[in-house]
Amino acid sequence: MTNRQTRREFLKMAALSTVSMGLPSLAQGQRSRKSPNFVVIFLDDSGWADFRPFAKPDYATPNVARLARQGCRFNNFYVPQAVCSASRSALMTGCVPGRTRVFGAHGPNAHGLDPKFATMGEVLKKRGYKTAVFGKWHLGDQPETRPPARGFDESCGLMYSNDMWEFHPENPEYWGKYPLQFWDNGKVTVDRVTKKHQPMLTTWYTEHAVDFIGRHKDEPFFLYVPQSMPHVPLFVSEKFKGKSGAGLYGDVMMEIDWSVGQIMKALKANGIEDNTMVIFTSDNGPWIAYGNHAGKTPFREAKGTSFDGGTRSACIMKYPGKIKAGTTSTTTFCSIDILPTVAHLAGAELPANPIDGKNAWDLIAGKLGAKNAQAYYPFTTGSRFEGIISGDGRWKLHVPHRYRTLVKPAHDGAAGKYRQAEIGLSLFDMKNDPYETTNVLEKHPDIAARLKQLAEAHRRKFFTQT
Repeated sequence: MTNRQTRREFLKMAALSTVSMGLPSLAQGQRSRKSPNFVVIFLDDSGWADFRPFAKPDYATPNVARLARQGCRFNNFYVPQAVCSASRSALMTGCVPGRTRVFGAHGPNAHGLDPKFATMGEVLKKRGYKTAVFGKWHLGDQPETRPPARGFDESCGLMYSNDMWEFHPENPEYWGKYPLQFWDNGKVTVDRVTKKHQPMLTTWYTEHAVDFIGRHKDEPFFLYVPQSMPHVPLFVSEKFKGKSGAGLYGDVMMEIDWSVGQIMKALKANGIEDNTMVIFTSDNGPWIAYGNHAGKTPFREAKGTSFDGGTRSACIMKYPGKIKAGTTSTTTFCSIDILPTVAHLAGAELPANPIDGKNAWDLIAGKLGAKNAQAYYPFTTGSRFEGIISGDGRWKLHVPHRYRTLVKPAHDGAAGKYRQAEIGLSLFDMKNDPYETTNVLEKHPDIAARLKQLAEAHRRKFFTQT
């Protein structure tokens, strides 16, 4: 991809977007289809409190706020591991990391997710869906594990995190051995992503998403947009540079909000808004060691831990006529439940391989009396099993483990300092103590015993050496 080509494509897409966003709403003429479309917007390292209406950040996020008014805000949505590859694998497969053995964050030349585990793209493609992923993949950098081999008709973006490059703040010599590349439909179009390319990542992903929606409005589609931002290093295009008045992080979040708005406008302009389910969330909590280049969470700890600051992600879902607009839900469910839920709505068959997620549609739709079919959700960090939360979200058990806790954050792209801490066997009442401050193990021995039994069974199933 040359600079001239990039510029030409950008101007073309900008013109198309301007025209399409000026079209009148086609909502009255929207057709009724049996199979809904699905759009999943998956941010990277975004904090639970980074957007309105979850909190009141020092920058505007009108499009995310509008999405919440048009859908439901889910306050207790979890991921099973607060690290990049593990979280993305769980979303795409409906499997916990212990089953897929995808732990942590994979680097260059990683094999990644074993092809024996079907992805959401493969599940929906078999049902006749057009499928696309535009953004950060991070599930394998080999031919058999890249998007074109994993059920996606169209794809573009990075194979791993945008900090895995020659300008890494802590280990540039190591990462410099592997050029960060931009891929487009199975081919490298930018051989070495540099500081002149990074500011355009959010725009490029958005352009591809808007174009894909326009070309496939007459057939069911699955659009997955895993943004590279706000994972460090932070970059923003010229159109949002300095716009927030809240520093670079605020600028980046405003551009992500713009991206959400462009995708929503494209759905409306193409007359398919009412037949599209939109899911907006993040792979994990903020990377707080980066200080003013990191998001915020009100919960304990952050990315890279099994405390809620790492594993609880802000989530909004919109599906007109199916999910009541302007609502807030405290029901607990997890990213592993998305695949079986989407398959249910699409009328698609579940993967032949075992999965751990359950169809959570009744919970998501707010059906009266709906209960979570999951007895618990497990949490890991890397290959270490660290605890579970009950399916109703009331009780959380940490088994003894070490974890990293922040000593001193850094600023302007530098990495801060952590120290190792330890937590013993602990039970938290998440209804009355969502910040995990008070161990109530001795007050509720019966509940602790039940969760310990579930945790031990999970450990034996997935983490016992054979």
